[in-house]
Amino acid sequence: MLWSGLALAADPTYPALTGRIVDGANLIAPEARQRIEAKLKAHEDKTSDQLVVATVPSLQGIGIEEFANGLFRFWKLGEAKSNNGVLLLVAPNERKVRIEVGYGLEGALTDALSKVIITTAVAPKFKAGDFAGGIEGGVDGILSILAGDAEEWQRRASVRSDDLSGIDVIAIIFVVVLLFILFAAFVNEFRGTGGSRRHRLRNGSWVTLPQSSGWSTGSSSSGGGWSSGSSSGGGFSGGGGSSGGGGASGDW
Repeated sequence: MLWSGLALAADPTYPALTGRIVDGANLIAPEARQRIEAKLKAHEDKTSDQLVVATVPSLQGIGIEEFANGLFRFWKLGEAKSNNGVLLLVAPNERKVRIEVGYGLEGALTDALSKVIITTAVAPKFKAGDFAGGIEGGVDGILSILAGDAEEWQRRASVRSDDLSGIDVIAIIFVVVLLFILFAAFVNEFRGTGGSRRHRLRNGSWVTLPQSSGWSTGSSSSGGGWSSGSSSGGGFSGGGGSSGGGGASGDW
């Protein structure tokens, strides 16, 4: 019974997909909701890209990356043949936000661009308590990039990547030097012909140990798989798309 309880606690409960906006945390006023939904529908009708906004009262004890990916797959956003779905997820209780991107749109809506949208268009509004404004800003940024107007966002991404502080540079140099020292120590330990090793005895003399027969390694991987299904209301549903975890997360 205890094991069953732990297993159930580990599996989050996802809300039903009832429309292009699923506002479980009640963050969006009716007027803003209507305006945002109109933008989402117009873009989907024109391109078939499916962008859905979700707010949740809780992430149920798991990371926003895991929750967003599971919700995306549960809702099956985007078309199955093109995986052209996007999820904008907001969790106000944990102060987390994520843009989850379907496989087919990762080339256009890159991780870097998703991060720029969050840090420049979403998080500042959230910090000011304007959740509807942050969500609409995020939607506008995503739609502009998917529509091919990514130049401004790419410029912002370039500025962010070039704006490294002195501390960042020192940290990078430190890591490189540390890796070099570790590599040199490793080579020194295993120096000798054929990978033979030298060992010092208690009397101070050195002996050369024969080469080991090798390492036996193996790997096994299995996709845990997400139990997904379509859940819809009001005639709206996902199209069978999936996501591999592309996108970006942020907080405020």
